[in-house]
Amino acid sequence: MKKAILTTKVGMTQIFNEDGVLTPVTVLQAGPCVVTQIKTVENDGYAAIQVGFVDKKEKATTKPQKGHFDKAGVSPKKFVKEFRFENAEEYKVGQEIKADIFAEGDKIDATATSKGKGFAGGIKRHGLATGPKTHGSKYHRHAGSNGAASDPSKVFKGKKMAGQMGNKQVTVQNLEVVKIDVENNIILVKGSVPGPKKSLVVLKESVKA
Repeated sequence: MKKAILTTKVGMTQIFNEDGVLTPVTVLQAGPCVVTQIKTVENDGYAAIQVGFVDKKEKATTKPQKGHFDKAGVSPKKFVKEFRFENAEEYKVGQEIKADIFAEGDKIDATATSKGKGFAGGIKRHGLATGPKTHGSKYHRHAGSNGAASDPSKVFKGKKMAGQMGNKQVTVQNLEVVKIDVENNIILVKGSVPGPKKSLVVLKESVKA
């Protein structure tokens, strides 16, 4: 991997190309991210760069974190993440990574935490079938049988049941970068990207491109 950046989701809009074709896009505020640490094979056993994104108040930063950022000579950051770049040795501490790391037409994978939708039943969460609606069945939206009694005497893991819906890490692959606004550090990605507005979205070059 040679390209990756941390972004925050601004929202969705639509743009028209020269032929008047409409394209729905997600607007992402991409950095600038700052390199806070360089990891090497000699010191850490692997090569990677650590980047920070979005300034954070100093009073909300712990002393170990503050020492780490002070050593790098950067202000405290809200988000910190590692990228195992093939060319990690080419980066320097304090260097900025901006939206122009990607180009128009690049294929990317977007990773974010999906919108949390609270507690939901099996019908809404998994699309299970409902029971009869009439004749006093009293069985409309129940989950149904969960398993046999004596053998195996348990409910198997992974069974589709009620529970928390959403709020999980989701990756959408092979999205296309439609436009790059270098001046304002904005990336327009074709289609939808997981997560609510203002959430952290990690963009990486696609593994399937």
